[in-house]
Amino acid sequence: MQKESLVSIVEDDQFFRDSMKRLMRSQGYSVETFSSAADFLASSRYVETACLIADVHMPEMTGIELYRHLIDAGRVIPTIIVTAYPNDVDRARALNAGIVCYLAKPIDETLLTRCLREALGFGEDS
Repeated sequence: MQKESLVSIVEDDQFFRDSMKRLMRSQGYSVETFSSAADFLASSRYVETACLIADVHMPEMTGIELYRHLIDAGRVIPTIIVTAYPNDVDRARALNAGIVCYLAKPIDETLLTRCLREALGFGEDS
């Protein structure tokens, strides 16, 4: 696994944000966390991000809106969306927009690992 791959986590729930940070670090990733989309976009680490994990439901800008904002700005970052309130309509919209994975909380660690590998371009043989 490429340890230099920066995974940015945008999540307004501090407990979930911190637990995701620990999980990503345990898998060898460099990790930055942000409590809002605005904080992520204002960060200098935004341009270094190899994979974005964002919550769907956040104040001001949702994870899906953040992804669309990045696309409109010409910055395509492979994105994994997480949500405590999954539904088929949001899932279909997210995946059709180009989101790599749409995951329900609590996160299945095996599925998340598979999504990260896909987002970062690692094949099953890597």
